[in-house]
Amino acid sequence: MGKASHQPPGLELPKNRQPALRVLPMPADANQNGDIFGGWIMAQVDIAGGTVAGKVARGRVATVAVNAFVFKQPVQIGDLLSFYADVVRIGNTSVTINVEVYAERGRADTRVVKVTEATLTYVAIDRSGKPRPIPAA
Repeated sequence: MGKASHQPPGLELPKNRQPALRVLPMPADANQNGDIFGGWIMAQVDIAGGTVAGKVARGRVATVAVNAFVFKQPVQIGDLLSFYADVVRIGNTSVTINVEVYAERGRADTRVVKVTEATLTYVAIDRSGKPRPIPAA
C-alpha cells in the first residue's frame, strides 16, 4: 500500500488559468525508485517562474532567491506536470513569483495531485547583468 495522499478528494487543475509550463518527466529524470529528481523539478519551477517574471520585467531576469520550496508528493514517470505561476510582489528591480505544480496521474482513471509549491524572487537585469528598474505596468 502506498503513502496516504494529503490531497482533498476531487482535486482539479486550476480553472480559467493557463499554466506557465507543462511537461512530462522522462525515465532519465528519475532515480532508481522511479521518482523524479527534486533538482529536476526545481529547474522546471525556475523556468516557469522565470517566464512570468520576464513578462513582468519586460526583459531579462535572473533568479536571486528561492524563498520557499515544498515537495508535497513524489513525482513519478508518466505524470503530466502543470506549473501555474502567479505574481506575489513587484518591487523596483525585483519580482516575486509563486509557483504551484500539479500532476495528472494515471491514464485510465486520471487524478490530479498537487506535488510542489515554491516562491522565488527574480531581479530584472540589463545586458551587462546589472539590476535595472521594472517598467511601470
